[in-house]
Amino acid sequence: MSRRLLVLGLDCATPQFVFGPNAFELPNLRALMRRGCWGRLESCHPPITVPAWACMLSGKDPGTLGIYGFRNRRDYSYDNMFTADASAVRQPRVWDILSRHGKRVVVLGVPQTYPVRPVNGWMVAGFLTPNEDAPYTYPRPLKEELRRAVGEYLIDVKDFRTEDRPALLERLYALMENRFHYARHLMEAKPWDFFMVVDMAIDRLHHAFWRFCEPTHPAFVPGNPFEHVFRDFYQAVDARLGELVELAGEDTAVMLVSDHGAKSMVGGVCVNEWLLREGLLTLKRRPERRARIEDCDIDWARTRVWGSGGYYGRMFFNVAGREPEGQVPAAAYETFRDELISRIQEMHGPNGQLLGNRALKPQDIYENVEGVAPDLLVYWGDLGWRSVGSVGFDDIFTFENDTGPDDANHDYHGIFILDDRTGRGGKEIEGLDLLSIAPAMLRLMDVPAPADMRGGALEESLL
Repeated sequence: MSRRLLVLGLDCATPQFVFGPNAFELPNLRALMRRGCWGRLESCHPPITVPAWACMLSGKDPGTLGIYGFRNRRDYSYDNMFTADASAVRQPRVWDILSRHGKRVVVLGVPQTYPVRPVNGWMVAGFLTPNEDAPYTYPRPLKEELRRAVGEYLIDVKDFRTEDRPALLERLYALMENRFHYARHLMEAKPWDFFMVVDMAIDRLHHAFWRFCEPTHPAFVPGNPFEHVFRDFYQAVDARLGELVELAGEDTAVMLVSDHGAKSMVGGVCVNEWLLREGLLTLKRRPERRARIEDCDIDWARTRVWGSGGYYGRMFFNVAGREPEGQVPAAAYETFRDELISRIQEMHGPNGQLLGNRALKPQDIYENVEGVAPDLLVYWGDLGWRSVGSVGFDDIFTFENDTGPDDANHDYHGIFILDDRTGRGGKEIEGLDLLSIAPAMLRLMDVPAPADMRGGALEESLL
């Protein structure tokens, strides 16, 4: 099965728009599905960009990676956090393993690749690159080579949480076109066995336009001027993907993946406001205006739990003997955690009905728990609501996003399509998950997967 492999990554591409009766007309993706196999791809916990791409490409879960989101606790102090860029990923990813086996790789725009590391080939880092002046390529001279040949590299769309939707849409198209322009050039200019590109534009599109395009959102208004933005954008992406597939040639296997999906976001749960009302968090003084919990004066001697915002909630316990001023006795830790899970699950929404929250213990969902994990992962309304970490709200529920306009949360399933040129005839595969992707990529390249990578349903289908 030794051959070239082209991996096309679409951050946040969602099954309902690609598969099934309500899918958009996407002829190039449909052709890959007809010739190969496809299915919904279950993401990790939590289903967010960081750590999902790293999980997919290392075959390790977030607990083993010790990465639980963009921002993570470095230790058990109260304020020492770090951003999980490439330096936080200590497990080898697919291109590292392929490089050791002499395969030539090109990696473009994949999250958590800055700062870049040496590979047997070429790398252009993804969206966590701090700015255009940073050394975001390997080898370093590649940056100027590409600028001369292609033009400026767009790392990400600027200011995607804005009310100026028309201007944002122009920037999203520019980001997408730029990423595929870079991909076409690298595919033609460099010799490669493995080529992977990730485009972030669909993720930004979903967050900015979900209520305008998706009838399931409570604020959707039929006939609004942005109603068909998703359809048009997906079709534009489909056309660019088709160009890359044609350029790769008939002897190249093609895999298309997304790291998670998206769904309507009804509103936000003000996690720290809730903890204040539950008597689990105490402030020395309440801020005069809305403020990040990190900027508040917390009375740690009277606090047992504090929370963090984002697309999912993280609960951190103030444990005696672990945190500097711990208040939860270590011997009562599990009892307290179970009691808090019950409180979270019993929460009612603004309409008086159960919100449908899920609270997960890291030890129950990960093979290992490395680093400093949250004591609980919380999916408010089963990911129908985001976690708002700021305090200063009049209620525990808000329909304002503390980080700017955003109408979509992440969902549990992304997409998977594989045309490995063996004529699988459009087979749908069930039970796919992120951790099965890396060993499948290696198998397609005729490179043995490490023993601690598991294959699952995808590996079985390739046998």
